Amino acid sequence: MAVHSVSPDQPASHAKVRILETANRLFYDEGVHSVGIDRIIAEAGVTKTTLYKYYRSKELLTVAYLELRDNYVRDIVNRLLAQTADPIERLHLLVEAIASEAEKPDFRGCPFINATAQFSDPQHPVRLAIAEHRRWYTAMVLQLFQDARHPEPLRARDDFFLARDGAYASANLGDPATATAALRRMTGRLIGQAGAASDDE
Repeated sequence: MAVHSVSPDQPASHAKVRILETANRLFYDEGVHSVGIDRIIAEAGVTKTTLYKYYRSKELLTVAYLELRDNYVRDIVNRLLAQTADPIERLHLLVEAIASEAEKPDFRGCPFINATAQFSDPQHPVRLAIAEHRRWYTAMVLQLFQDARHPEPLRARDDFFLARDGAYASANLGDPATATAALRRMTGRLIGQAGAASDDE
């Protein structure tokens, strides 16, 4: 899932928030490497001194951008999980949330996958932030399949992310409706296997 606008707790006039809001929009729409610091400064309406007061480098600003996206996804997931205690229903809700993001007109792909392509060093701080998000996300999905009594939860998790990542890439490159239809078919089979296993017990 991806966030396209942010409503921080701090007042929108706060310089730090404006900087991060601007970076969030530009980094997602155009790519981290395509957007320079001077562009962010100009569009956020701050001075270079102010930007570097809060973010000492573009690298740290990029990490903050990804942390913002990570927090957004976690918040969405927490709200989904609060709707029901049934693990099968939770998986279906998660799939629908993913599909809904991919079908938005301003969808530009997964921000974490996009950023991964721009930073090749796995030990780079940006890649470490991406890896932390992925660890949390995959652990959460694995737990859902375990709770749903899927006969092979590890395989189900891996197949789920192959479907999710593929749908995000396909929605960005081609027809979102086709991509999300395939996502629903593939994940529906995985979730159905969990349901069938539960029925057999």
